[in-house]
Amino acid sequence: MTRIAYVNGQYVPHDEAVVHIEDRGFQFADGVYEVIAVHQGKLIDEELHMERLERSLGELSIAWPISRRSMPVVMRQVVRRNRVHNGLLYLQVTRGVAPRNHAFPDHDHSSLVMTSRPTASFDKEAIAKGVDVITVPDIRWSRRDIKSISLLPNCLSKQQAVEAGAYEAWFIDNDGLITEGTACNAWIVTKDGELLSRKADSDILNGITRQSLIKLAEKEGVSFTERAFTPDEAKAAKEAFLTSTTSFVKPVVRIDGQSVGNGKAGSLTRRLLDFYGAHMDGQA
Repeated sequence: MTRIAYVNGQYVPHDEAVVHIEDRGFQFADGVYEVIAVHQGKLIDEELHMERLERSLGELSIAWPISRRSMPVVMRQVVRRNRVHNGLLYLQVTRGVAPRNHAFPDHDHSSLVMTSRPTASFDKEAIAKGVDVITVPDIRWSRRDIKSISLLPNCLSKQQAVEAGAYEAWFIDNDGLITEGTACNAWIVTKDGELLSRKADSDILNGITRQSLIKLAEKEGVSFTERAFTPDEAKAAKEAFLTSTTSFVKPVVRIDGQSVGNGKAGSLTRRLLDFYGAHMDGQA
């Protein structure tokens, strides 16, 4: 089946989808994006993604390319036309096409592209096997709370992880504290059983899976604290895991080659994974 992409008002074959060479997303990474999970044909946490998209656009003074009311209609069309039952929807908004100039153009004709593709379905047992992460210096800009398409530092650090045989890299800021991963939020469970994740300010992206998991943890009576932690704290933790739209709730069993806890998914991490699976099933 031919994949279908949406490009500025048109549904086109994926291999024919193009944008103008003077699109500011191409030349300046002047844009934002969202990745939304599709589970059993349904978009997961759709409204939270739309709220974050609206915030990112507002922070960069980029106009909505279509009305906010129309956006979910197009999103569902892209999923439907690609016959995605379990997978991802990717959407990107840029400031649009203009002669190359660092200053903003005097128009508000934003560009919008969307794609959707299938991925492996949610497999709790496969996820629970856990992954390795490495730690790297955080070399990104200071507005990590904006879901910008400017991801070169993330790509460089992710490649470091791949070359080290790890799944992900966690960033360390200038104060020696873990911020987040290249494409995820970082969590630990202390030896006292306290669930920790760094406060969502300009130092990290407030992940949608992170937001949902906090609500689920509170609902289930799990003690949670927002504060930063060091790599040493993470390595000495009882449990560690990461969250994202694409990774769900994934146990971290080694950090920089050192086992976390007993080197397996911890009991609280497994519980939270169960909660999140039920959360997705409830929406589907």
